[in-house]
Amino acid sequence: MLDQVLRVPPSHNTCAMANAIRFLAIDAVQQANSGHPGMPMGMADVATVLFRDFITIDPAAPEWPDRDRFVLSNGHGSMLLYALHHLVGYPDMTVEQLRSFRQLGSRTAGHPEYGHALGIETTTGPLGQGLATAVGMALAERMLNARFGDDLVNHHTYVFCGDGCLMEGISQEAIDLAGHLRLSKLIVLFDDNGISIDGSTDLSTSTDQARRFEASGWNTDRVDGHDQAAIHAAIMRARFSDRPTMIACRTTIGYGSPKLAGSEKSHGAPLGSEEIAATRAQLGWNSEPFSVPQAVLDEWKVVAERGAEARRQWEARHAQSPKREEFDSRLAGALGEGFSALMADFRRQLASDGPKLATRKSSEVALGVINDFTDLTVGGSADLTHSVFTLTKGMGDVQAGAYDGRYIRYGIREHAMGAVMNGLSLHGGFIPYGGTFLVFSDYMRSSIRLSALMGVRAVYVLTHDSIGLGEDGPTHQPIEHLTMLRATPNLLVFRPADAVETAEAWEIALTANRPSVLSLSRQNLPTLRSGDAEENRSRRGGYILRDAPGRRDVTLLAAGSEVEIAVQAAGILQEQGVAAAVVSVPSHELFLEQDAAYRADVLGKGPRIAIEAGGGMSWDRLLGAEGRFIGMTSFGASGPAAQLYAHFGITTEKVVTAAHEMLETGRRLAEPEVLS
Repeated sequence: MLDQVLRVPPSHNTCAMANAIRFLAIDAVQQANSGHPGMPMGMADVATVLFRDFITIDPAAPEWPDRDRFVLSNGHGSMLLYALHHLVGYPDMTVEQLRSFRQLGSRTAGHPEYGHALGIETTTGPLGQGLATAVGMALAERMLNARFGDDLVNHHTYVFCGDGCLMEGISQEAIDLAGHLRLSKLIVLFDDNGISIDGSTDLSTSTDQARRFEASGWNTDRVDGHDQAAIHAAIMRARFSDRPTMIACRTTIGYGSPKLAGSEKSHGAPLGSEEIAATRAQLGWNSEPFSVPQAVLDEWKVVAERGAEARRQWEARHAQSPKREEFDSRLAGALGEGFSALMADFRRQLASDGPKLATRKSSEVALGVINDFTDLTVGGSADLTHSVFTLTKGMGDVQAGAYDGRYIRYGIREHAMGAVMNGLSLHGGFIPYGGTFLVFSDYMRSSIRLSALMGVRAVYVLTHDSIGLGEDGPTHQPIEHLTMLRATPNLLVFRPADAVETAEAWEIALTANRPSVLSLSRQNLPTLRSGDAEENRSRRGGYILRDAPGRRDVTLLAAGSEVEIAVQAAGILQEQGVAAAVVSVPSHELFLEQDAAYRADVLGKGPRIAIEAGGGMSWDRLLGAEGRFIGMTSFGASGPAAQLYAHFGITTEKVVTAAHEMLETGRRLAEPEVLS
């Protein structure tokens, strides 16, 4: 196959090919008066060798499944990627797009954004995220290869990264995991230029990065990043390694600039017209801005021609493969016919049986049904498998040399777990989910945010979701976390009240076109839903769980474990002559997406009280100015869960008292003033 051909670096116009990248980047940053020219100038030789001699992509078929993946982890150097895409012929990366760099509505955003232009495999910018996401892509390749063999899956994942990526803590989590799993198809090209924004990296680090990678189980190499023959030889060695490889490419930031090369001043600002003219003279580049000589463009066309031929060969193998239909179905990512009916039957059974389970345990029961139905799901946890209940029977561990399993032991690496899940989802072929405690969503906040920004299907199973976890105390009791997650655009946050709602949340999460969080309890909760399990009521985000008899006096809103408190309070209020409706709100996001008439009907016109054992800010949108929140206004404490709820006033009695106070206040305001 083409992938195995020993490629010898040609002797033709290689310097001009690299200079085309440099000057497209220089010109675009200058026109935008914004951007980062230094990295594209420094890494242009490495990029030229990688794309000219190794990368297998076809710009005419950018979603071809067995293409190589390229991730620009140091995404501030985005003009390197856009220049490459223009030169190799992605149809949407026109010179007009390069001229519109960093402008509103252009495909050439300041940092590469997944979905904004063809061939961008992942959004990058937060340093280290691209490297960690690429680990997920490389893992997906090995896992699919274990299922379908070399004929259908046999490609590399290449990463450009800089000093900043490797200083970020997520990088260690990611390279440690990749080395442990021996992801030999992963090749990282490190822009080892010794410069950060503040100046020399000597100001802040003394780490020998090659030795660090070696300690994590990687093969490493060091080359002159401007010696194209040496770069070619190093990449060739990496492609035949049985471990992932990091190649430290010693480069000069702002290469070619007489005054700014090697200086932090070339990192994040235009060179200026005088220095650009001097750089053109220094490198012998006589073309006008945004212009590339036809002879150089012809050299770059070879990349697309080689990729197109590789794709045609793959398509021929694909057409003859007995696993073709299974492969195509998996890449499509659809759960298939019968899933909705399966989950409806499961809901009816739960409503009938009425189990009293912690929702983390209800999640495990639901996953048992789901994972038996489909093998698209790939689970894992951050060393909390038997606390978050993410492993079901028969999944098997994913380990080095045994990639046919479905359960990933991420270790205590929450941040990398989120990024790896993004990579698995972006690559295609799997629906990843991963578990940890809700309080540790702090550790993977950037990964979750990128999930939402890209709209990838990843499911975060976050348990121990309130002071209800008890004795572990305030370090482990999430207070502000649900507010933070609910404030994140394009992220579905579910806090189910019982086993039925948990099953509903899983069904929605697995069929959504965006990421989801399942916020799950440690403590046991009764089944509150009965007799109405035919419909997935959580799809509307909020619904009337218990209606008020006759005219409604007050509406009690709650999610998760506090819905039980609301139901108990409604019963007491009814005995006292107050008609209280209970509204379960498992997903604020889905509820706010409903039409105004539905929301008004559910919320009612009377006073509203929300109950949740966390911070209350996210409930303001539902309560209105006159609503009352019963929950946490401080951090928690260590003690048994029942005592904590009483101590912090999250009780049935507190809800009943608040309802009477609000009704009495309303009556006083409604009474006409009596004049003496």
